[in-house]
Amino acid sequence: MATTPAGAADLRSIPALLERNVRAFGDAPAYREKEFGIWQGWSWAEAAREIDAFALGLLNLGVAEGDFVAVIGRNRPYLYWAMVAAQSVGAVPVPLYQDAVAEEMAYVMGHCGARFAVVADQEQVDKLIEVQERLHQLEHIIYIDPRGLRKYDHSRLHQFSHVQDQGRAAEEEFAPELERRRARLTYDDICVMLYTSGTTGKPKGVVLSNRNIIETAKASAEFDALTRQEEVLAYLPMAWVGDFIFSIGQAYWAGFCVNCPESPDTMMTDLREIGPTYYFAPPRIFETQLTTVMIRMEDAGKIKKRIFDAFMAHARRVGPAILDGKPVGGWDRFRYWLGNILVYGPLKNVLGLSRIRVGYTAGEAIGPEIFDFYRSLGINLKQLYGQTEASVFITQQPDGEVRSDTVGVPSPGVEVEVRENGEVYYRSPGVFVEYYKNPESTADTKDPDGWVATGDAGFFEPDTGHLRIIDRAKDVAKMADGSLFAPKYVENKLKFYPNILEAVVFGAGRDRCCAFVNIDLSAVGNWAERNNIAYASYQELAGHPRVLEMIQNHVEETNRSIAEDEMLSACQVHRFLVLHKELDADDGELTRTRKVRRKIIGEKFDDLVTALYDGSESVYTETEVTYEDGRKGKIKATLEIRDAEVVPVRTPRKEAAE
Repeated sequence: MATTPAGAADLRSIPALLERNVRAFGDAPAYREKEFGIWQGWSWAEAAREIDAFALGLLNLGVAEGDFVAVIGRNRPYLYWAMVAAQSVGAVPVPLYQDAVAEEMAYVMGHCGARFAVVADQEQVDKLIEVQERLHQLEHIIYIDPRGLRKYDHSRLHQFSHVQDQGRAAEEEFAPELERRRARLTYDDICVMLYTSGTTGKPKGVVLSNRNIIETAKASAEFDALTRQEEVLAYLPMAWVGDFIFSIGQAYWAGFCVNCPESPDTMMTDLREIGPTYYFAPPRIFETQLTTVMIRMEDAGKIKKRIFDAFMAHARRVGPAILDGKPVGGWDRFRYWLGNILVYGPLKNVLGLSRIRVGYTAGEAIGPEIFDFYRSLGINLKQLYGQTEASVFITQQPDGEVRSDTVGVPSPGVEVEVRENGEVYYRSPGVFVEYYKNPESTADTKDPDGWVATGDAGFFEPDTGHLRIIDRAKDVAKMADGSLFAPKYVENKLKFYPNILEAVVFGAGRDRCCAFVNIDLSAVGNWAERNNIAYASYQELAGHPRVLEMIQNHVEETNRSIAEDEMLSACQVHRFLVLHKELDADDGELTRTRKVRRKIIGEKFDDLVTALYDGSESVYTETEVTYEDGRKGKIKATLEIRDAEVVPVRTPRKEAAE
């Protein structure tokens, strides 16, 4: 039975946690949102009144127990309230990615049979109207921002505030029913349904119960001693399980405040203003922040640059040890203290990370240099390993046991084992109930004893008990000579360079590895500006000889690093090309969480893969792209293919486990 920090028991739903928070600390801040440049706040008591009004409005519209309610938009208190209100009336919230195209939304809403949708604005309304002929079950659309919607047909369109007003007006009629439905909620009722990113096919609906979310939130909050004094910034996609755990599960369990930025464009500014104490970001965010810092320092004066370089070199040497409480000499501590005044403190303030008590990254491997950079500043950045099917947490790094090359030890209440084939399995109270309408996939993923196959290959370090993830199990293969092939291992090493945004490595069943590379337009564009290199487009910059030379240096440095790994030394990149376009989720090349769809990319760019392996020095290609307004077009390019120097490996290679 779940136990709250205050000692109360039997809190078996998110609405029950909300009631507890109102009773225990109703005047404490629960939500903030920046709108028109001004932060607005709601206490737990105020948020509860907003949620109750919307729940009554949903009853007035005819929402039944078991109905699915789609929630689409950027992180806003109103949309979080909509999810809790849906739970309060016994319905199931289904958050969708706000940047999904209409077709993707139509699939998810058709699959779950959503009768109601709560959306942010005109853009999302237009997407649903575009595919409404395929969504016959969709009865009502509720929108928050009325701008641009005045002349629309409002027979099925409702403004969020109007639904609340109607709910308040009908309170006497529906309040008893609302209380009955809340009282009927159990630990095994569905809390939320989240769709997978669809890396290998159509997204699957992951059914998570109240037990899954609350037990996971409780265990993870206790692991890091989270309290209601924490501040978090809610900017991750609401359709991602991480946002649901951090912004609803843990927030309602621990009672801390959720802060919503004004827009994605102002996220970094809002981050600095809030100064969160508990923070999660995927590696790409940390990489982008570091790239921005390094670009600025390249433009700084010589004296500032020298001071920065000197103190950062010292921080990298002693900062992580000081953070972990390990012994460090007095002189080194003094220099670090001085560096904190001159460099580290101001830099953390600019990044908005001054108050971080616990920080996490996950989703992809983070470069050791990037990871160590943040920890050297005194930021308690750690790694976790998780999945939607686990309600996020599988492993976490305890304080004092933080490293860049592992993902930590099993989270509280989680059992993890590595089977003979090298695949990682786990079971825990957070393990999902099922894949909605997909018993075959459920059976393939979760066995009768509750063990879930992660699809990842890894191993436990015998001396530390920490888990190391090698790659996706399906992607770990053999090369033509029997050597181990792990593409993600190579791709992550390439992406450690700020100039490389994305990489896709091929080599399964072949005699050598080859790669596609995407440049980072921000980093390479700044470099081009400093070196007086003119360009008119991404395509032109990506094909510039000096850019190709720079990427070749990165590839060859990566090869030298890979050669040091006896098991994976055969994965050095022999040939590469720089793609003429960025890989894009709208073009189906990435998932909405920016995971590479390797099979689709291999099929879509089959001519480029063929050219990499047939010895061609260049290749002409035409590629279909999707513009922001949904129109299709084609871009044409002739790409140069380059050979990269590889390091001869004399040591015998270990083979992959059969």
